[in-house]
Amino acid sequence: MSDKMRLIPFEKMLTWIPKELETKGSIFGVNKDKFYYNETGKTITLFNEKLTSPIGPAAGPNSQLAQNIVCAYLTGSRFIELKTVQVIDGEDITVAKPCINAQDEGYNVEWSTELKVSEAFDEYVKAWFLLHVLMKELKFSSERDFMFNMSVGYNLSGIKSAKIDTYIEGMRDASSTKIWKECEETLLSHMDMFSEFKKQDLDKISHTICRSITISTMHGCPASDIEGIATYFLKEKGLYTYIKMNPTLLGEKFVRETLNTMGYDYISLNGEHFTNDLQYLDGVNMLRRLKTLAKKLNLEIGVKLTNTLPAKITNNELPGEEMYMSGRALYALSISLASKLAREFDGDLQISYSGGADFFNVDKILATGINPITFATSILKPGGYARITQMAKKVEKYLDNEFSGIDIKMLENLAKQALTDKHYRKELRLVRSRKLDSKFPIYDCAIAPCSIGCPINQQIPQYVALVGEKKYDEAFSVIAIDNALPAITGTICNHDCQTKCTRIDYDESVSIRELKKIAVLNAQDKFTENIKPSDIRTGKKVVVIGAGPAGISTAIFLRRNGVDVTVKDKRRSALGIVAHVIPGFRISPEMIKKDFEMAKKQGVKFEFCVDENFSLDKLKKEYDYVVLATGAWKPGRNPLSDSDNKAIDALSFLEEYNNQKGNVSLGKNVCVIGGGDVAMDTVRAAKKTTGVEKASIIYRRTKQYMPAEKVEIELAISEGVLLRELLSPISIKDGLLSCEKMILGDMDNSGRRAPVGTGEIIMIDADTVIIATGDNIDSDLLRKNKIELNIKKFAIVKETLETNIVDVYVVGDLRKGPATIVKAIADAKIVAKDILIKEGLSSDFRMVNSCVDEKMLYNKKGILKDPKSDEKEAKRCLSCNSICELCVDVCPNRANVVVKVEGDLVSTHQIIHLDALCNECGNCAIFCPHDGKPYRDKVTVFLSKEDFDTSENKGFFIEDIEKGICLVRNEEDNIISYTLGQDTAISKEMVSMIQTSINNYDYIL
Repeated sequence: MSDKMRLIPFEKMLTWIPKELETKGSIFGVNKDKFYYNETGKTITLFNEKLTSPIGPAAGPNSQLAQNIVCAYLTGSRFIELKTVQVIDGEDITVAKPCINAQDEGYNVEWSTELKVSEAFDEYVKAWFLLHVLMKELKFSSERDFMFNMSVGYNLSGIKSAKIDTYIEGMRDASSTKIWKECEETLLSHMDMFSEFKKQDLDKISHTICRSITISTMHGCPASDIEGIATYFLKEKGLYTYIKMNPTLLGEKFVRETLNTMGYDYISLNGEHFTNDLQYLDGVNMLRRLKTLAKKLNLEIGVKLTNTLPAKITNNELPGEEMYMSGRALYALSISLASKLAREFDGDLQISYSGGADFFNVDKILATGINPITFATSILKPGGYARITQMAKKVEKYLDNEFSGIDIKMLENLAKQALTDKHYRKELRLVRSRKLDSKFPIYDCAIAPCSIGCPINQQIPQYVALVGEKKYDEAFSVIAIDNALPAITGTICNHDCQTKCTRIDYDESVSIRELKKIAVLNAQDKFTENIKPSDIRTGKKVVVIGAGPAGISTAIFLRRNGVDVTVKDKRRSALGIVAHVIPGFRISPEMIKKDFEMAKKQGVKFEFCVDENFSLDKLKKEYDYVVLATGAWKPGRNPLSDSDNKAIDALSFLEEYNNQKGNVSLGKNVCVIGGGDVAMDTVRAAKKTTGVEKASIIYRRTKQYMPAEKVEIELAISEGVLLRELLSPISIKDGLLSCEKMILGDMDNSGRRAPVGTGEIIMIDADTVIIATGDNIDSDLLRKNKIELNIKKFAIVKETLETNIVDVYVVGDLRKGPATIVKAIADAKIVAKDILIKEGLSSDFRMVNSCVDEKMLYNKKGILKDPKSDEKEAKRCLSCNSICELCVDVCPNRANVVVKVEGDLVSTHQIIHLDALCNECGNCAIFCPHDGKPYRDKVTVFLSKEDFDTSENKGFFIEDIEKGICLVRNEEDNIISYTLGQDTAISKEMVSMIQTSINNYDYIL
């Protein structure tokens, strides 16, 4: 695999585009339904040129190659900021790979084009011609409706070098260049291909590709050098000029405080840049002088806001020591700088805006008078170029004008709003990674991450779609296949599924749990009514000790498949912690009852108020299988020293709170130690208790790192709970809780910043302290019954959760300590399946087929949720199990391609990788839900034997397309000479991929 891109010749592109459009309805993978047409007739004027949209890709990955620019144009970009060129180019540039990480806020370690300057020039000229052709042929506009803006760096001597000067002069007038003539002649010889693009249209293509330029200088470049470069472009080249400015102009204190406020406190800054980069007053004075000069020359000088923010690499985001941050974390900084500069110039300052621009703010920025707007990180995320179409449509109402100044007040308000806008705060996406542990398959890789991320692998896209269609009975039937406690999990599940939802990388996760609850409320009672207990299909009997979520789930799964099951519990009723501990304000008794009634209707037998000191020897005389599910009820470690018996266990408190209907005595001040869901239940219950004036959460990290559900934290705060962050409790004495103040250090293995003690002690009033840091299991009871334990005093179990004692299993919290309800159900599934297999019984954990409308799913790509929309939640689901193709979406170069295959493959939709177009930026690997890298792990097409020989990718190189002769590196890494139709060691799947590529996708070969 080579990270060197092979450029597509102009003639090849010219034949590729119409063939793909005709046969696949797309161009470079952009579906024609995403093509942008401005039907308003409105334009916006910039530098005396009319544009039908004021947006486009920023200088970066999406404007480096001709095909990238074509894709951007097709979807609505009309201002194309070409990728930066500099005197050091081609193989002289060392870019660490991977070089892009757009998982949340964006990071990169690249700076300018990876091509030679001459190659970059050729790509831009090719794109210039192609856009003119497409504009006419696709009837986007009768006259040119787009413009190119070149970007150069990084110092005056480099810019004046022969190489860069030739580039700039070529962009000012390309008519005498070799590539211009090649494109012109190629078009002339292929005029018969077009129905709308005529010879006169070719003649009208302007030789001037760029009349404007953006200056990109390196960090530390002196103000005098920047001013010298700008003066040179204005006076010597006659170019409208933008100067890229950095967020460092705001000062380190402002930048640090803003990032901390927004939740990006983990981003590590390099103080040297704030000292050595252009200073704010120097920048303002420089702009004043340049504006005077530009006015004399009848030109414009403006600023590009902002460049990326340098940050230290501390968490292996990318290789190296320093990276450049972009995306939503940059928005509050960039818009603040825009506001500050606009006020300096009374609104009379041209601003080309980029920092953190996306669907959620593009219209607000334009409304202030700022234009054009470019973006990079947003279109590197799922949806890719298709995101631009939605943005272009959104900003149409701001067309039909030219720059007349910036509304200073509106911009100031926008800068203030940025600090609280949820779309740019870290807490919108606290998920560290959506990656799964699943091995990346070379074929049939589409999966629903929500389903795989769910411990019980619920068929989520299937039931979500059914709920969206109001087919509640069918939806509930799908849910009940894998979920024995749908009402409980529809109310209080920690929804692991939602942390894997692809929509997280668009806007927010689909509200999967709420959709399940809708099905429960509309269909569960009817479902339960219609249950007919299965006939007993085996003479063997099962006893489950513990009627909590794990125990009841095991019983339901077994009983519905024909096994006789009895559940015994020491309490007076079922469902353990859910029923006896979790407060009623979190889950109502009615919802708990729904699941218990379903278990009874299945034929599960229950015995309550049973002594929990079981004897396995006695149980095994009466039952063939024993499932232990007694939970984790023993108080955990008390983190306090010198306790005066005022510290109580959270579960004990909550059980008493429920039994006494809240009538407990706690005093005026209550402190709850912990940050999980139990802690939130506890502190909310304490706050509702008569006599309590202050209820506080004591947590050693910050709110951002609390494991509790975000909604539970917000509910607690809204009810008056005090959140005391960065405090580590030490002891309680005389009604005072002493705590050490903490600070956050580097990231630890949990993906959170580790708390570090400061030595400073503070005292907090505390009549009662409640410990909510986790409870323990009764390991003594396991040991007494001769169950082998590990060093942590948990039962040693097989993959089937069977202990060292044959046919005795451990499930739920008893297995490894406190866990989630859905993980308890997952344990139940494992044990039930094992017992059913032992008994030779089949289970009904069956898959439900999805019937999807492919056109509808493709239309959803790139569409972010408009906060003003009343779109139904179920409609937001992307049905990733049917169509994923994230690697295709996020590749700026179009190196990953969907091919529709017939033959020996499960899915007709397969991905092939085009080696020639890939520079190993790594972006597809970031968003692929599997533990793999599409650019390395998918079937790869090579355009040269040299690239095939130097790669390790599985794939093929076609030596003779007419005869079907190929070199293939197969799944076992063997290299085989293969001719289509012959019997060889090539797998049927690989044959299908080769055959399909030759027969239906020859234009990419």
